[in-house]
Amino acid sequence: MSKFILVTSGVCSSLGKGVATAAIGSLLESSGLKIEMMKCDPYINIDAGTISPYQHGEVFVTEDGAETDSDLGNFARFTSVKLTNENLVTIGKVYEAVIRNERAGRFNGRTVQVIPHITDEIKRRILSMGTKTGADVVLVEIGGTVGDIESIPYLEVARQLSHELGKSNCMTIHMALIPTIIGGELKSKPTQQSVKKLQETGIQPDILLCRCDRLIDEDMRKKIAMFCNVGVGSVFTSTDIEKSVYELPILFHEQGMDEKILSKLGLSDRKADIAPWKTFVEKLKKPERKVTVAMVGKKDYLDDCFKSVRESLFHAAVTDYNADVEIKKIDAESLEEAESSEIYKIFEGIDAIVIPGNYGQRGFLGLLQTVKYARENLVPFLGIDLGMQLMAIETARSLLMWKDADSTEFIQNSTHAVISLPEEQSSVSSGIMKLGASNVKINADSKLFEIYGQETVSERHRSKYTFDRKYAAEMESQGLLISAVSEEDGQTEAFEWTNHPWGIGVQFHPEFKSRATNPHPLFVAFIGAAIDNKSK
Repeated sequence: MSKFILVTSGVCSSLGKGVATAAIGSLLESSGLKIEMMKCDPYINIDAGTISPYQHGEVFVTEDGAETDSDLGNFARFTSVKLTNENLVTIGKVYEAVIRNERAGRFNGRTVQVIPHITDEIKRRILSMGTKTGADVVLVEIGGTVGDIESIPYLEVARQLSHELGKSNCMTIHMALIPTIIGGELKSKPTQQSVKKLQETGIQPDILLCRCDRLIDEDMRKKIAMFCNVGVGSVFTSTDIEKSVYELPILFHEQGMDEKILSKLGLSDRKADIAPWKTFVEKLKKPERKVTVAMVGKKDYLDDCFKSVRESLFHAAVTDYNADVEIKKIDAESLEEAESSEIYKIFEGIDAIVIPGNYGQRGFLGLLQTVKYARENLVPFLGIDLGMQLMAIETARSLLMWKDADSTEFIQNSTHAVISLPEEQSSVSSGIMKLGASNVKINADSKLFEIYGQETVSERHRSKYTFDRKYAAEMESQGLLISAVSEEDGQTEAFEWTNHPWGIGVQFHPEFKSRATNPHPLFVAFIGAAIDNKSK
């Protein structure tokens, strides 16, 4: 039978609970345990697909095409868990399922209530994750903070599971803030109040993870343990990290957190091997070289909205090149009215350029300026999704002189709609968003083939618009090669500049498959090209 770890938080949001949960998962996995990870989110949306990235950050796409919370990206980057739609449970999904069952008469006329029907559905999903996967341990991050009205059903489920499964099979980790006030004094009262609020729901945490800017000393640990009714040995700290979140597994291990968890779950015979994390962090802290990459997009999107792309660049630089990568964020709108001399100044000292997936017309001309600059100045370039589509539009406008060339996402009546919806292209019939993994067939005479070393690869997608293949001959006559197509529907999956040292655009999203100790080959090649460009 699977064992369960339920992770809650209090005081305020954005404490890093998702990253902490992922780090704990990586420690358990390095102990030889088979783990699964889940996120229970209190928002009523069915998934994260329609939530503005301004509000919720990146949408992480799973192999089966689920548009999920950004915390699943953390789970994927820290562990080898194969995430699916079932790894994200929103209260919207739960209510939808319960209402559907009620309409089908499956409750035999009973009044449908939050308890037991909503809570039973949540509990069923959590328990079935262990049953279906055969995981030794299932880690469940409960979103929101203790005291929020929308988190109540999840906390009730946590209480029931702790009671029904017993402490050796189900434990609770509570994360809370210890702030530093003026003068540098640490205050434990917010954590105390948070734990009391959790206890009011009937849950006594087994472990406290204190979010603080430094490691808390023994006196503070004793104080927190006394007021929160836990052992001193069950109080740990999640500190501000020095360089990267990938230091967290080592930080937790050095405090003995994994040992305490394994002991409480009756798995004391296990021992974590954190050598891969230590190797990664050693490279991270002692880089042999530095490379600067410009990431161009909408100003408000440049942080959490492109988190997976940023992390993928980081993975490749550290693991394969022992390099420090500096990412310079450039607002595309600032380039729209810029003169050539100003653009050269903006990109001064840049070794490579990446344009990740963007949505909407804002900053479009600035993105086009970026593509043109990279092509004309032989700067290594990686375009993802819209970043790839812009390569076709820029070629059409700058080289074929089709000044009205555009995407129907932005202009409906363009004479040269080089990018459009599949149903707008006469030779293609399907018109729904392509989501999740599908096979990509790579041109054997392309740079992309050299990178992957195989003709067929599986990559994840999240796109509606695609290149219209009727313009393929004109594009290739100007040095824009179609280097990959979809095995499923023949749509264009990648471009590359044939008369350029390294210029590749892909319709798919390679960033969703990159791991700290196993970077994606496309990012490895891109960082390698950036280093070569810097040396020249």
